[in-house]
Amino acid sequence: MKTLQFITQNPKETYELGQKLGQLANKGEIYCLEGDLGTGKTVFTQGFAKGLGIEEPVNSPTFTIVQVYEEGRLPLYHFDVYRIGDPEEMYELGYEDYFFGEGVCLIEWPSLIEELLPKEAFFIHIEKDLEKGFDYRKIEVIIGEEKANEIVSH
Repeated sequence: MKTLQFITQNPKETYELGQKLGQLANKGEIYCLEGDLGTGKTVFTQGFAKGLGIEEPVNSPTFTIVQVYEEGRLPLYHFDVYRIGDPEEMYELGYEDYFFGEGVCLIEWPSLIEELLPKEAFFIHIEKDLEKGFDYRKIEVIIGEEKANEIVSH
């Protein structure tokens, strides 16, 4: 795995980074999105969806756990597991059909289901630093070597 670091100065740049990763996403990939409340996970996800060709509005599926978007070049399975009390609840959702299905998974709050994540999962950490500005974000992408090279050259 390789770590890439990006700095965004506004929501548009965070969206565009998500869009770039969505454009490069492949079937079966799992992206784990970590960051405190208000760091821009939803903005990043909206960009990611746009990169997959999804035009419909994308919001955090906090109360439904998973939201499925099928209109893009690949289905997007957007999980927000913040309200999961026990990883066993993921079995009830049939998570394996999503993780190993025909689309791409994007999971918010992945540490809550860590034991279910495949070792090939990619991680995206978003941090804000108010001393550097309200919209400043440091985004670290921990991703496979081949995918990292694709992101850098794209």
